[in-house]
Amino acid sequence: ARWINPQVRGWINYYGKFNRSALYQTGYYIEYKLCLWASKKYKRLKRSREKGRNWLRRIRKDHLRPTFAHWEFVS
Repeated sequence: ARWINPQVRGWINYYGKFNRSALYQTGYYIEYKLCLWASKKYKRLKRSREKGRNWLRRIRKDHLRPTFAHWEFVS
């Protein structure tokens, strides 16, 4: 999250004023890539995108503050 959040916040600030729909697509793409990363990194997820998605949802639910910047506008 440390290396991706500043970049994504910059996109949100810039494109959020002019092309909000592109931000949603980008947010979903980032979410997709995070699911793939998690499913490859953790053996218990066994390279399954569905298990990676559920893991990411659980993290989102457990944290009061958004861990990733794109969670502020992509639900």
